[in-house]
Amino acid sequence: MQIRLEKRLAPSKLMQVITPIASVLLTMALGVVIFDAIGIDGQRAVVDIFLTPLLASYKWQDVAVKAAPLIIIGLGLSVGNRANVWNIGAEGQYIAGALAGAGVGMATTGMIGWLSICLMIIGGILGGGAWAAVPALLKTRFKVNEILSSLMLTYVALQLLSYLIGGPWKDPNGRNFPQTAPLMPDQTLPIIFPGTTIHLGVAIAVALAFVFWLVMARSVFGFQVRVVGSAPQAARYGGFSTNRMVWLAMLIGGGMAGLAGVLELTGALKSINLGFPSGYGFTAIIVSFLGRLHPIGVLIAGIVLAVTYVGGQVAQTTVHIPNSTAGIFQAMMLFFILASDILVRYRVRIVGSRPSAVPAAGE
Repeated sequence: MQIRLEKRLAPSKLMQVITPIASVLLTMALGVVIFDAIGIDGQRAVVDIFLTPLLASYKWQDVAVKAAPLIIIGLGLSVGNRANVWNIGAEGQYIAGALAGAGVGMATTGMIGWLSICLMIIGGILGGGAWAAVPALLKTRFKVNEILSSLMLTYVALQLLSYLIGGPWKDPNGRNFPQTAPLMPDQTLPIIFPGTTIHLGVAIAVALAFVFWLVMARSVFGFQVRVVGSAPQAARYGGFSTNRMVWLAMLIGGGMAGLAGVLELTGALKSINLGFPSGYGFTAIIVSFLGRLHPIGVLIAGIVLAVTYVGGQVAQTTVHIPNSTAGIFQAMMLFFILASDILVRYRVRIVGSRPSAVPAAGE
């Protein structure tokens, strides 16, 4: 008996919906087993990580604030992933966008508040886009793999951040702590719901999900992205430039990462310190795939991953799990969603084994 994989003519839409849900459930089930095996109450740990942030109303605002950058970056990455352009350096672009926004904020301190913050947001988008333009240039001009170049630039961004906040941009009143000076009150995003931490950046993230859905589903650009990603040869015959798509995909991904960075600066943190690189750029890769590269799916996946962030912090105090636990669950979800793609794209066939030799006549 042999097991064969036969490519499906068209992926099942039902399977595309079921597999992300199944990936989350399998992650929860495996988490219970792993925690029990190491002597931790696995059921309570999984409940605290996945359910407490949703059931406890005082944690909703934390989930919303955490989800916003994940959704924004995930939306940008989903465009590139659909076009088979793999931007792995969103974390560096996130940092570059925040630094660019902070630089603009320092230069526009005396301006009217709304004008300064608008310029900061524009600077953040341009900063993230400029950081992503480097691997785009290397890819289209010198055929350098964008996975490696974009990832390596993340570490350049980290070094640039350390240099700036420990040197030229160091807060003179910060008691020698490496961080930028706090933003002026009128340079921060307004709070949507008084008494909470939910700022305007959360609303921008939700709105962008629907904007991306309209663009990808109803525009010529969205059609080009799908064609270049699924049938590159047909795209060339249709006159679609692969190099142009690389540039657009990288700039959109970098711009969205930069936007997330500057919104995190102006909305949640108010300054940049060594803890600013929080891994959102890497986690957003999981968000993109868990959301099936669909903008509304990315919106939902961003909330799910934000729940693991907040729930991980809750479980640290209740069952004393390590700080890295949320990352373990995120990695398991990515593993399951990528593995389940086999079932989406291929059909499992079980066939009987064939005889090794055919008997000769008269035997």
